[in-house]
Formats: sequence, C-alpha cells, structure tokens
Amino acid sequence: MQKQLPDSMVVMGHVTAPFGVRGWIKVKPYTETLDSLLDYPVWWLGKEGNWREYTVLEADVHSKGLVASLEGCASREASEILQGSQIALPRAQLPEAEENEYYWSDLIGRSVVNVQGDILGQVSELLETGASDVLVVKGDRERLIPFVKSVILEVDLAKDLIKVDWAADY
Repeated sequence: MQKQLPDSMVVMGHVTAPFGVRGWIKVKPYTETLDSLLDYPVWWLGKEGNWREYTVLEADVHSKGLVASLEGCASREASEILQGSQIALPRAQLPEAEENEYYWSDLIGRSVVNVQGDILGQVSELLETGASDVLVVKGDRERLIPFVKSVILEVDLAKDLIKVDWAADY
C-alpha cells in the first residue's frame, strides 16, 4: 500500500544496492550511529514522498552501513527495484531532536544566507565525512559548507533559513 505522507516522515537513510541473491538490501543510514535504524521494526521506503511500508525481517550492521531483509522482497530483482529509495520513519516515532541538533531531512531545502546577507542557495543534501557533516548548498554554484558551530551561526526552521559565516566566494 502506498501513501503520501511527506510532512510526517523523516528520511533516515537510503537503499544503496541489492545485497546477495535473496532480496536483501544495503542501506546507508543518515543516523548518528549505524545501528539506530535497527530499533525500528517497520521502515517506509519510497521516492519523492510516495512511501510504502515494509516490515524488517532481519537487519544487521555490515561494513559502513546496514544490510536488511524486508517482508515482500525475496529476490535480487525485488531488491534492485528498491535501489535508490529513501528510508523514512514517521516523525511521531522518533525522539525530539535535542537543542542545536537536527534531523538531516529538516535541513534539506532550507535557504542558506551568510552574515553579509548573500543568499548562497538551498541545502540539497548532506554528506557525512570523518570530521563533520557537510551541507551541499546549490545556488549560483554548488558549495560544500561544514556543519560545525564556528560556521553555522543559526538554524531557523520556522523561517526556513540557515545563517552561516561563509563568504560567497568560498
């Protein structure tokens, strides 16, 4: 059953590839710890806000991600169809983000402006690096802005705005 629930879902990762021949998938979680998604017995997979509910039969940490077996996905062909799908959870099931912490999906689409008032663009995605998370900001050109306290001055979710100490010519 497909449902459109874009406002109530929080994207927590995505399916990177099939894993094996029995329908398992490889997952890249966007969570602070790799195993956080393992706490949830049901995941919602989809693209562009069209979600389908899947019961997780088995899942485990594997390398730098997760592998999972989902109900109704019993062949490699079935798992290939899911490749590229986002994995989300209903916001109501998640703990509230602590002060100065954000779910990645809450940052995507926000406008980014620097202290000089230059609009740098909008957050299109986030990247996880060893040192810090990085905002990918697309405007007149793509900018990679580290999500660290010295650069990110303010995140105002109500105004859809992220204020940064980042020059327009960086």
